[in-house]
Amino acid sequence: MTRTRSVPSKSIEVCEDKRSEQRLLHKWTRYSSAKLEEVEETLLSALRKPFESIFVEVGQCVGTNDKIRTVALNRESESIPVLLLHGLGAGVGLWVLNLDAIAEHRPMYAIDILGFGRSSHPKYEPDPIAAEKQFVTSIEAWRTAMGLERMYILGHSMGGYLACSYAITHPQRVAGLILADPWGFMETPPRIKRKYWIRILYRTARKMNFYPLTVVRMAGPTAAWILSRRRTDITSRFEGIVPDERIVADYLHLVNAQKPSGESGFCAIQKNFGWPINPMLKRIDQIDPTIPMTFIYGSESWIDFEAGEVTKEKRAGCFVQVKIIDNASHHLYADFPDIFNQHVNDACFTYDKRLNATQHSKVTELVGEE
Repeated sequence: MTRTRSVPSKSIEVCEDKRSEQRLLHKWTRYSSAKLEEVEETLLSALRKPFESIFVEVGQCVGTNDKIRTVALNRESESIPVLLLHGLGAGVGLWVLNLDAIAEHRPMYAIDILGFGRSSHPKYEPDPIAAEKQFVTSIEAWRTAMGLERMYILGHSMGGYLACSYAITHPQRVAGLILADPWGFMETPPRIKRKYWIRILYRTARKMNFYPLTVVRMAGPTAAWILSRRRTDITSRFEGIVPDERIVADYLHLVNAQKPSGESGFCAIQKNFGWPINPMLKRIDQIDPTIPMTFIYGSESWIDFEAGEVTKEKRAGCFVQVKIIDNASHHLYADFPDIFNQHVNDACFTYDKRLNATQHSKVTELVGEE
């Protein structure tokens, strides 16, 4: 597989991870940055298109010298780029079934959100507002470092929540949103609120620093083996492109065997084992009405796709569409990649036409005034 490399600059470091202290194999979790790099490279080798593999310096977003792992394709295209934001416990490698297709018509960037994968792992603030702001600040610092004017953002699960939060804070930088099974829209259901034992158990877990993926780290050397058998809903989807069925399980293990940095940020913005403290539906009116939105749901997902329909009602007069992929789970991007990629590309083409029409209208108005 041919890979291109970008020209080094002050803010972009070419394919070199400076975290040398993490090169040593952890005795229990079996985490190794060298092994993670190797497994990720194996996944990305399935790509047909040339890609750039870089670390982008974003400064003091959360830590003291943060870097964001980035995979870029088709950067020479003049179309509006699309940024991919993964969900909790994932990384750029899990987009491998989607990258080629999405990059066919425009620049495409996939990042390990700060605190996940091969990006820096700083400690997030425990305050929900502060933690969410840190996530958003890191995305904006990344955009600035990359020199992008505007972009479409495709966010899966937690990534969808962060995409909306970013759009609220930096509306001028977002040309459109594509939300794949987005987490964090709905409030905690009454049935959960009524269960006192859930709240007690949740508070106890927080006091003990028990994070969502702590079980992966506790499993140590058996984690990859367990994931290969318990998460076949994910690992089996990549069997046609990887030489070994354990590759994806190894990847899931290694991206989550590190210290719970991004998890700490996620835990700050959620409560009661997975419900948002500040639901996005309560703030959906803060997203600029000119920003188009597309929701893509899996019909068999645990995410409630009612949020998409409620958003259409709340944003009456705005462009909001809801797509549902039959028989797809929460990991719809891997379940039916061809259908998912088509929905994403269709949304981008639609957004392109809307932007072109708006620009044409503005030009016509200026000519008329003259």
